[in-house]
Amino acid sequence: MDNNKSIISIVVNGVMHTIDVKNNWTLLKVLRDQLGLTGTKCGCDKGHCGACTVLLNGKPILSCLTLAVAAHEQEITTIEGLAVGGNLHPLQEAFIEHHALQCGFCTSGMIMSAKALLDENPKPSEKEITYSLRGNLCRCGSYPKVVKAIQATAKKPEAGKQ
Repeated sequence: MDNNKSIISIVVNGVMHTIDVKNNWTLLKVLRDQLGLTGTKCGCDKGHCGACTVLLNGKPILSCLTLAVAAHEQEITTIEGLAVGGNLHPLQEAFIEHHALQCGFCTSGMIMSAKALLDENPKPSEKEITYSLRGNLCRCGSYPKVVKAIQATAKKPEAGKQ
């Protein structure tokens, strides 16, 4: 192994992966290019848009700013990991039902940020929802519908830790 590479072990969506990575690769690159999980988007690649948001040990992070080696022995959840047994996660269903997506580019990052919020606070206020989305940009301006979708999910009895 040369000094510019490392072997990392990460759990992604419940599956353990041991991967040979370059030390300067981002988690986003590994998820998309090494593991084929393309639901996590590369928007700005500078940490400004939130399209690359994933959960690292349940907390939202920007995968474009996180080195893959920093995720060694950590648990990552991507948008692909939310659906269980062919059933969409309630947030995914609510985004469809409330037309909270237009072009869809920001959707995975928005849903992952919302998931982290609802896991921590199953009944957030509108202000708390808006605050939790502060790092996610939607160029289509779907924010009101996104908030409605999150509110609808929070009203369901199974909201939080889904």
